[in-house]
Amino acid sequence: MLCLDDFYKEGDDPTLPRTNGVIDWESPAAWDASAAVQTIAQLVRDGKAEVPVYAIGADRRVATRVFDLAGSPLFIAEGIFAAEIVSECQRAGLLAGAYALRRPRGATFLRRLVRDLAERRKPAGVLLRRGLGLLRSEPRVLRRQTSLGCQPARGGEFVRQIVARVPKTDPRA
Repeated sequence: MLCLDDFYKEGDDPTLPRTNGVIDWESPAAWDASAAVQTIAQLVRDGKAEVPVYAIGADRRVATRVFDLAGSPLFIAEGIFAAEIVSECQRAGLLAGAYALRRPRGATFLRRLVRDLAERRKPAGVLLRRGLGLLRSEPRVLRRQTSLGCQPARGGEFVRQIVARVPKTDPRA
C-alpha cells in the first residue's frame, strides 16, 4: 500500500495554503500531487520506486524508503487527497480503479483520534478540533471524491472489487 499522505509538502514550503495565517493541511494544495503521480508512474513502469516518509508531527519528510511491488500486478495508493489525481492517473493509463471508502463517521473519528494521539502527531487539543471538523465535513469530502471519479464503496465491497481486477492468469486470483 502506497501512503499518499507521505507526499505532503514540507512545513516551510512557501506555497502552502493558509487560512487566517495558519497552514491549511486539509487543502489539496498542501500536497505534492505531481510527485505522487510521478511515483505511481514509476511503480507501474519499474515495479519499484523510492518514496518519501513524512512525519506529520514534524511537518516534513524525514526519510525515504524503497516501495517494491515484488511482482504484484496491482497496488493500492491511499490517502485523503488520492481523488485529486484520479483523472491524471486515468489519462496516463495508470489507474485500475478509484474508490472512496464509506465508513461510519463516528468510528472514523475515533480511529483517527486514537491513531493521531498514539503517534503524537499534534497536541491533543489540535487533534480533537481537527477531528471534529473532519467529522462534520466527511459527507462533503465523499461527495468531492466521487465527483473526481472515485466510486463509493464500503470496506468489504472495495476488497471484492480489487480482487476482481487481479488478472485471472495470476495464481493469487
